[in-house]
Amino acid sequence: MKSQDTPFVGGPLDGRVLPVLLGLTGHPPKTYRVPVPDAAGGPPTVLVYRRVPAGPSGRFGLHPGWKYEYDPEGDTGGRLRLPWSKPRRTPGATPGEGTDTAHE
Repeated sequence: MKSQDTPFVGGPLDGRVLPVLLGLTGHPPKTYRVPVPDAAGGPPTVLVYRRVPAGPSGRFGLHPGWKYEYDPEGDTGGRLRLPWSKPRRTPGATPGEGTDTAHE
């Protein structure tokens, strides 16, 4: 398996560069989950990092590579989104809440 040294930004892994296994397309995974064991013996805490471009494309349009940014909310977000899928519901949203501007 091929791996790539990828920098991590934010969170507990800030400033570290770790080797990340590449997928079939040659890219690292979109999310990187790091389980951190609990000192008291409870369930481990999972840190979630999201893949983002390392910077703007250069003069010749070459991709600069990837880096991982810390996601403090840690929601999964890894579900396949198809054009005909229903929109994602937010946890605090209730049906019928808000103003309806269709009749104005």
